[in-house]
Amino acid sequence: MRILIVEDDQTTQQFLQRALSEQGYQVDVASDGQEGLFLALEHDYQLIVLDRMLPKLDGLTVLSTLRNANKHLPVLILSALDSVDERVKGLREGGDDYLVKPFALAELLVRIEILLQRQRGKAEPSLNKLQVADLSMDLLARRVWRGQQEILLQPKEFKLLRYLMEHAGQVVTRTLLFEAVWNYDFDPQTNVIDVHVARLRKKVELDGHSALLETVRGVGYRMVEK
Repeated sequence: MRILIVEDDQTTQQFLQRALSEQGYQVDVASDGQEGLFLALEHDYQLIVLDRMLPKLDGLTVLSTLRNANKHLPVLILSALDSVDERVKGLREGGDDYLVKPFALAELLVRIEILLQRQRGKAEPSLNKLQVADLSMDLLARRVWRGQQEILLQPKEFKLLRYLMEHAGQVVTRTLLFEAVWNYDFDPQTNVIDVHVARLRKKVELDGHSALLETVRGVGYRMVEK
């Protein structure tokens, strides 16, 4: 899930970026309306968190421009303007939700989750799930099972497992994993991938179940379909 944050207050922007990244989302940021509009038109995001009052282009102008360009992804408006008239104006311009500042992080995360579920629910239900052998993943609920037993994963472990499941049967190099899960260039000296894969393997390869993660020596890993 890729989310765009358009927020000019650096403290709020960094707080949101860190909080959403910790939830496993891939996050891009923009500090003014003009940059935010450019990114939103150039890339495919699943959701935008949009500040109402922005330099260069205000949030409602960004929103109406996106809707006129047939960009119908969910947009959550953040604003210190808390009057009913302002909320109505934001929703009428095409906002899917409106959250007043200051806000509680827990509430923001729930609102984002609901908007994403609503959007993904329009797709075929099968697209919301991954299955490899008896290992299943619910992408909306962010839950994983091995047979009937649920497996609890950290955000990075979930993202790593999702990538491996999406490429089941293929050899995935460490470089690809590093760039897909950690979102920056691979450092050949680091063992962070091997450490995370080892932890993941302990969680998904339960007693009585077949091994699904293979190490391809000198290359990377492969999730086998048994």
